[in-house]
Amino acid sequence: MAFEFSLAHLTVLQCSPLEMIAIASQTGYPYVSFRMTAVTAHEKIYPLMDDRAMMKETKKRMADTGIRVHDIELVRLDPNTEPEAYRFFLEAGGELGARAVIAQLPDPERGRATERFARLCDLAKPFGLTVDLEFLPWTDTRDLKAAAAVIEAVDKPNAGLLVDTLHFDRSRSSLEDLRNLPREWFHFVHLCDAPKEIPTATEAIIHTARADRYFPGEGGLNLRAILACIPTLTYSLEIPNEVLMKELGPEEYARRAIRAAETYLKEEPN
Repeated sequence: MAFEFSLAHLTVLQCSPLEMIAIASQTGYPYVSFRMTAVTAHEKIYPLMDDRAMMKETKKRMADTGIRVHDIELVRLDPNTEPEAYRFFLEAGGELGARAVIAQLPDPERGRATERFARLCDLAKPFGLTVDLEFLPWTDTRDLKAAAAVIEAVDKPNAGLLVDTLHFDRSRSSLEDLRNLPREWFHFVHLCDAPKEIPTATEAIIHTARADRYFPGEGGLNLRAILACIPTLTYSLEIPNEVLMKELGPEEYARRAIRAAETYLKEEPN
């Protein structure tokens, strides 16, 4: 079986979109996933929606290499942010030919968060984008149940639920709940591994998420059980690991990530 992989920007966050396209072309990824808004105060961002020269060159490199954009990130609808603030971001996703937008809802007011997510889906629809809600255990949409409630409530054809294997595990979400959700809600998955033990401190959970993930099969997450509950999808490899990245460099790190994922997915379960 052939698998579709995307190189997630967090895996090689020091790389520009142009560098990511080159790495993907050299290492076997058909897709890249661009982060175009900042998640932390210290990371470098590449706002293609604001830089026409960068957008033009990115599209040229995509055409030259055949690499496509799978998804763009990140829309964060906190209590002070309306979805219309991301209009140019969504337009850029459409121009890049992206399939999906990753969204998060760090808002304790669930009615407001749900209404804004529904509006975001409507704004994204003309650009052919799905809007895939990611849950994280340190936000107000902290687990699978919270995210699923939003998707069910908005009832939008382009609304999706993004499972990140690390966040699924760290939020102690239920495999049974995952298995029972509509399969059409799932468009892609963030695939990585990590230590089996769940840290007790939120700071440690966040550190693992941003800087210390493992290649599939090299940690203790119950990946096979998680993946068995959802359709075979595009696997976006979001596997940041600061120590190994410094040792290998971005291209070799990305190469090892996709080889490890291919090997893991092709192996027969024990």
